[in-house]
Amino acid sequence: MTKILQAINHYPAHIKEQVESLIENDKLGAYLLNRYPKPHTINSERALYDYVQDYKKRYIKQSSPISKVSYDAKLQLVKHALGTHTYVSRVQGNKLKAKQEIRIATLFKQAPQAMLDMIVVHELAHLKEKDHNKAFYKLCCYMLPEYHQLELDTRLFLIYQAIKGNLYESNET
Repeated sequence: MTKILQAINHYPAHIKEQVESLIENDKLGAYLLNRYPKPHTINSERALYDYVQDYKKRYIKQSSPISKVSYDAKLQLVKHALGTHTYVSRVQGNKLKAKQEIRIATLFKQAPQAMLDMIVVHELAHLKEKDHNKAFYKLCCYMLPEYHQLELDTRLFLIYQAIKGNLYESNET
């Protein structure tokens, strides 16, 4: 059980105890479905790119452009990450050009809209703040006021995925 709860290791003991109780009583799925009854419908790379660009235009217009946004099947396995923001630098003539890319773990194709929002906001915040510092989380909360609750729920979603598999597969109506 300890390895499964690794996603919430840094949370206070009382939250970990509540999560353990939900798991032991087989109620974690019900909790998540009650809060997030269905997955989002942003499944194509183009739709994801447009979705991220809308967020960027709304909140951080002055930041560098994003050249690519995609779902990445290897992301969680290789980097133990939900999403990544990367810079790709290339020499063009006598100039150094930097392109920025955002990759989101493929398992979030079947996730609630709010969780996709949380990951998008997190990766966009890295355009302005490279480190996970106070300013970074302040920017995340500016873009998505319930950011911290969504981050916890996303971790619970991952725990559920590890235990039972796809949350929506067995609960579709």
